Amino acid sequence: MKKSLYVAIFLIAILSNNPLKAQVKIQPNHSDGIYKKGETVEWNVHFASDARFDSLHYSILPGALNSISEGLLKPNDTIISYTFDSPGSVLLKIGWKNAENEIKYAKGGAIADPNKIKLSDKKPKDFDAFWESKVKELEKTPNNAKLKKGTSDVDGVDYYKITMDNIRGAHIQGQLVKPTNGKKLPAMLVVQWAGVYPLEKDWVQYYAKDGWLVLNILAHDLPIDNEKEFYDNQFKNELKDYWMIGNEDKDESYFLRMYLSCYQAAEYLTQREDWNGETLVVTGTSQGGMQALMTAGLHPDITSCVALVPAGFDMMGPSVNRKGGWPQWYNCTWGGRDAEKVRETSKYYDVANFVSNIKCPVYVGVGLIDEVCPLEGVIAGLNQLKKKNKEVMILVDSPHQNVNKSQEPFNHMRDKVWFPALKNGNIP
Repeated sequence: MKKSLYVAIFLIAILSNNPLKAQVKIQPNHSDGIYKKGETVEWNVHFASDARFDSLHYSILPGALNSISEGLLKPNDTIISYTFDSPGSVLLKIGWKNAENEIKYAKGGAIADPNKIKLSDKKPKDFDAFWESKVKELEKTPNNAKLKKGTSDVDGVDYYKITMDNIRGAHIQGQLVKPTNGKKLPAMLVVQWAGVYPLEKDWVQYYAKDGWLVLNILAHDLPIDNEKEFYDNQFKNELKDYWMIGNEDKDESYFLRMYLSCYQAAEYLTQREDWNGETLVVTGTSQGGMQALMTAGLHPDITSCVALVPAGFDMMGPSVNRKGGWPQWYNCTWGGRDAEKVRETSKYYDVANFVSNIKCPVYVGVGLIDEVCPLEGVIAGLNQLKKKNKEVMILVDSPHQNVNKSQEPFNHMRDKVWFPALKNGNIP
């Protein structure tokens, strides 16, 4: 296999353009949101003159977890400040009641010395041995891949539905697309965000048209193209709170099957005759970002990883007074669970513990005001990587979702810079 090229780290902060008129606008005095220990962030808070607020209040939450300062506000432009006494992040939340008596929030964020943020806990001593044993268990299960040709919506692209076998009688279901005339192709594994839903052809056909062999797998052992009602019923019944299933035991967690499905899918791509043997990218968003980085740390043939707002980082974050990333098991007593057992299990699924094994370049986007997958824990995990081996984009105005196109700078760099370079065997 061609030796991977490495990329120098660029810790980038991007301000998105907000095309919608906001009732509250929050702007840090450092436009990139990045500070140093001892520096003070001053958020300039502007209120729309025609807006009406009820119960207007603010709170400051270091590590996006516990409020250390809060109070009521009048709708007059003001400055709210916070001084960093250590590396880490902070979240400012300004809330009010709307006409429907719902609490609405505007958010601001900041981060100090991101490259100095440390992990919340140590990697278990038997972590690598545990996952080596699971890969060996998986290797006893042939993938038995079955392809069924379907109809592509894009000229020059072949479309297939695919099923494969996974551990313990489970299956992997997905879609595979490729250029009709392609012979030796760069490969891409696309993994999915949280929820229960079908796969859409549009998510992958564009990449195949551009010359990629693409495998996109569902996170669950379900058909990929049933009616919406089917997935809604699954989410309400068998897969209700699926992220909690088995989380008292590392050998029974729902994520065991999910993580190994990614490994099996990557292995399948390496065995295809139309793979070029050089480029194997794994990519995803949120839960998909979690799976992507995990796969990069577990499968030796992954040559690069691209992840947006990745989940699964910093499960033990609350132990050092910061909020951990989804699925946020730290205080889980759901269904009578033992929180200590859940915390112990979480260490084996924490993406930070896979990152230390990543050898390939990674490109990751994090939201400065993301409360679902807070950036502090993600950055702490990524700090295990050599500086030359990662690029992190901090999206200053972005929560977890692509609100007001706040994630478009990352998407643009991914689709217009990273993927074209990777396709040609290069790193930007």
